[in-house]
Amino acid sequence: MMIQNKWVNFQKLGLIAYQEAWDYQEKLHAEIVTIKLQNKQLSEEAWQPTPNYLLFCQHPHVYTLGKSGKPEHLLLDEQGLAQHQAQYYKINRGGDITYHGPGQLVGYPIFDLENFFTDIHRYMRCMEEAVIRTCADYGIAAGRIDGLTGVWLDHIEQKNPRKICAMGVKASRWVTMHGFAFNVNTDLTYFGHIVPCGIDDKAVTSLALELQRPLAMDEVESLMLKHLQEIFDFQS
Repeated sequence: MMIQNKWVNFQKLGLIAYQEAWDYQEKLHAEIVTIKLQNKQLSEEAWQPTPNYLLFCQHPHVYTLGKSGKPEHLLLDEQGLAQHQAQYYKINRGGDITYHGPGQLVGYPIFDLENFFTDIHRYMRCMEEAVIRTCADYGIAAGRIDGLTGVWLDHIEQKNPRKICAMGVKASRWVTMHGFAFNVNTDLTYFGHIVPCGIDDKAVTSLALELQRPLAMDEVESLMLKHLQEIFDFQS
């Protein structure tokens, strides 16, 4: 039985280019996987605990397409991307297309799930729960819609369901990367240039739009971190 390490190295990266953050995730992910592979060659007494990381950041305007996504869900050509000062990447997470930009809290847990629980479905629901609790801190009722990943408003009656947080992850050898994109002060017009997450009949929203005021990103980050700590039972 491996030693479970419940310590998470929390890092705030600020506004960072998508490629730079992706490369950093890949580096941390590879380091954890290497330790796991080395441990397999050792006696249990000699095993090295695997680290966990949680990265919070924002990105300049960028569209990312997951492995199961359809390129036609990006409604801009190269000229259109240039006009909107946006980049476009095909990446190795699950899910379809989404947008990242300033004012959006992007979280990348690089967790060895063997330190917590080996269940990807539960992992996704735990991330959603942290967003749901953060919305509740601001008096906003958010939740899940069956069959759709992420966090939604008007998720019960669904008269005007709107997504406030998108999610897409990759895991190999139980080590995760990618994560969630929580719309805080996001410029939502950028979602008009895609079919968000491949869903064309539901809207996108943000905390700022719902509350009709901008929010302090540091405050939202602190709340999200607190809820993630409670839900995953980790220290940082």
